[in-house]
Amino acid sequence: MVLRKILTDAKIVEQKSLAKDIFLMRLHAPDIAKAAKPGNFLQVKAQRGTTLLRRPLGIAEARGDDVSLIYRKIGKGTAELAAMQEGEIVSVMGTIGNTFNLNLKKPLLVGGGMGLSPLLFYAEYMKNASVLMGARTSAELFWEELFSPFVKEIFVATEDGSKGEKGFNVAFLPKILQQGKYDGIIACGPDPMMKKAVEIAKEANIPVEVSLERRMGCGLGACLSCAIDTKSGRKKVCKDGPVFDGEEVFF
Repeated sequence: MVLRKILTDAKIVEQKSLAKDIFLMRLHAPDIAKAAKPGNFLQVKAQRGTTLLRRPLGIAEARGDDVSLIYRKIGKGTAELAAMQEGEIVSVMGTIGNTFNLNLKKPLLVGGGMGLSPLLFYAEYMKNASVLMGARTSAELFWEELFSPFVKEIFVATEDGSKGEKGFNVAFLPKILQQGKYDGIIACGPDPMMKKAVEIAKEANIPVEVSLERRMGCGLGACLSCAIDTKSGRKKVCKDGPVFDGEEVFF
């Protein structure tokens, strides 16, 4: 289901650093918070920013009248967002996109890096999931504290071995699937991670959904900048996604 889009100015009610170059921004946006569902994203920019295009950011939380975004400062647009203070105004367009499967009885979330952000919203909404999270180092595992109130189990892998299993998180996915009878996998993160998760899920005969992260222009399906090839033809991540059947996507 594609939800109605709202264009609004939202006040920053919280802006804090979670790790190096990673921030949580909470916005007072009642209409968007009410409409939001797990999987949706927003297009945002600083009200007085110098960038022309908005930045697509997955919704990490929607509570009461507020929505939260967790993002990494990686370019001019996100740098302008990171420099903003509580009380300042962000221009927001949303909600955009479809939703994850909200009917799973025992989902396993597989996320890497900032791909864990939209999975957090799903975890809080469902309260029946387990999560396999991957990070480069233990310093980026602030996610554990955020997920712990809402999930049944947390599995951790770090590339440097500083916490949990050493290596990429999907390397341990087969073992986890053998230990628990999951009825679906929800994945978001780097394309190679999601591609491997889809392959493993197929071997285990478990359905998998992936949330794609792509550069976007308009966010309305007009500019084609986020178009991808799928087994069903050309699709737009902003209009047809960002959530897709994992086996439909060409990574």
